[in-house]
Amino acid sequence: MLKKLFTEHPETVGESYFEHMGQAFSFGSSMLLNGIACLLHGFFPFLFVKTGSEAITKLHDRMVLNRDRRKPRVSNTEELA
Repeated sequence: MLKKLFTEHPETVGESYFEHMGQAFSFGSSMLLNGIACLLHGFFPFLFVKTGSEAITKLHDRMVLNRDRRKPRVSNTEELA
């Protein structure tokens, strides 16, 4: 029962518990750093002009389009076609 709590969701995206942990840490650290850049952009509009939009595009590609390791990878252009 306890093991299922830690493995059920990672298995739905084709990952082990530790693979999923690594992915979550990677996404989280990216969001934190890019969030700080966006906050700085609010004060200084000439800094980090494309950082937020580029980060969102990259994270969407990694998390939504190519999340399941059991499926072949796709690109943003393939999704729009």
